[in-house]
Amino acid sequence: MSDTLDHMIARVRKGTMTRREFVGRSTAMGVSAALAGALFTKAAHAEEPKKGGVLRAGVTGGESTNSLDPALSASPVPYMILRTWGETLVDVDATGALEMRLAEEVSSNADATEWKFKIRSGVEFHGGGTVTAEDVVATLKRHTDEKSQSGALGIVQGISEMSADGDMVTLKLASANADLPYLIGDYHLIVQPGGGVDNPAAGNGTGAYKVVSNEPGVITTFERNPNYWDSSLGHADSVEILTINDDTARTAAIQSGQVHIIDRVDPKIVELLKSTPEVVVERAAGPGHYVFIMHCDTAPFDNVDLRMALKLAINRQELVDKVLGGFGSRGNDFPINGAYPLFDETIPQREYDAAAAAEAYKKSGHDGSPIMLQVAPGAFPGAVDAANLFAASANAAGIPLTIKLEPDDGYWSNVWNVAPFCASYWGGRPVQDQMYSTAYISTAEWNDTRFKNAKFDELLIAARGELEQAKRKGMYSEMAHLVRDEGGLICPMFNDWVEGRRAEVGGWKPTPYGTLMNGQALSKCWLNT
Repeated sequence: MSDTLDHMIARVRKGTMTRREFVGRSTAMGVSAALAGALFTKAAHAEEPKKGGVLRAGVTGGESTNSLDPALSASPVPYMILRTWGETLVDVDATGALEMRLAEEVSSNADATEWKFKIRSGVEFHGGGTVTAEDVVATLKRHTDEKSQSGALGIVQGISEMSADGDMVTLKLASANADLPYLIGDYHLIVQPGGGVDNPAAGNGTGAYKVVSNEPGVITTFERNPNYWDSSLGHADSVEILTINDDTARTAAIQSGQVHIIDRVDPKIVELLKSTPEVVVERAAGPGHYVFIMHCDTAPFDNVDLRMALKLAINRQELVDKVLGGFGSRGNDFPINGAYPLFDETIPQREYDAAAAAEAYKKSGHDGSPIMLQVAPGAFPGAVDAANLFAASANAAGIPLTIKLEPDDGYWSNVWNVAPFCASYWGGRPVQDQMYSTAYISTAEWNDTRFKNAKFDELLIAARGELEQAKRKGMYSEMAHLVRDEGGLICPMFNDWVEGRRAEVGGWKPTPYGTLMNGQALSKCWLNT
């Protein structure tokens, strides 16, 4: 075997050469296509985890106000920090299948009104002591308290009774829910000793890495957990998460080797970054979406005709082309796309219609004063450009939309879920019930559009217990129409995750359900050095 072919195989193992490129070059060297394909497959699957080193990630969405409290995690930096030191009962893998974590078995009764989770034995908290069923129950109960301000409030409110007996946690539901395990895998529900009641921001969990230092908005450092129960994770000696909110600075950091992984690669510089031999651009399509959100209970957005005018006044295809650079697809003003089971593909796509927008605006009776949309560069990649394009298309329809630029620092605590009209993003969820329970049921803490609709709530609860798939799909379709036509969500586009890694980073697998391998890139990856 020639040195050239050896070099190509090494590149396959590092993830810097595609199958097409490998087979093409190999056949040009006289290797048969069948043998070239077999060599690629063998090389691609021969990568073994390497131990040691310091693995660093440069991530956007960090603020000086960030907390280690799992209930409050709302943007990429605290999300990734949380997923590095903490664990949930179950998780969702890259295929959408349920994966056992702190629970080793899950079962339910026939009508899905009672669920049992058998807790894995011998798992230790970083601060000492083993995980018990009582810790799990205390954790879930803390998130049911509205004072916790938990992003999982809308999920756990459906649990009417929780109990611990030995290594078993039993959850009884107010109504049936066939998707409950997926909901319990929500990243806010990190199991903490005593539920984290005494000190929810202690950063004391069971993950592959232990928090060493935390400087919010700057850097969080971790060391490998020597007592971690899962040998397939946690390969580096230590890991670091650096807050790098500026796109240019984040790109420069990975090009120079300051960090090994970055999130949110600007689509405009994808080709430029690809030309850097040491960097690999990763892409995963999924349920993530970039949005503009209106509070349905706050003037002037409490007027359904004004909300419809703004929905009709945005050019979705223009945003997909110019902001996403084609790395995504058009949204339709509800938070569900084809990545979800039971998605209704027959719902008509909403288009830009200046005349219809103008008519709805006139019908709203708005007084003509400026309508202010608040946005920060870090709200989502290209958020400012997207807002300006929105303003231009709205102005063309006679709607006086203006943009107020906000700083990134403090945006997620001072603007999102506070201001009545702002830019935001959602990573999506594996199942529709989880997405709707997190942000659209009336009682959800993170109902960031203040959408409160009794019919929607009734349908959501009924769909949880409906085991006939066709009926359940019909319920979800009706819910989508309610959000699309009456809610405060403007969803112009579903984004691909476009991220970067250094070529020496091994173990990367594109994951649709959250940025940076669902927040677990530092735990799952290693350095081939």
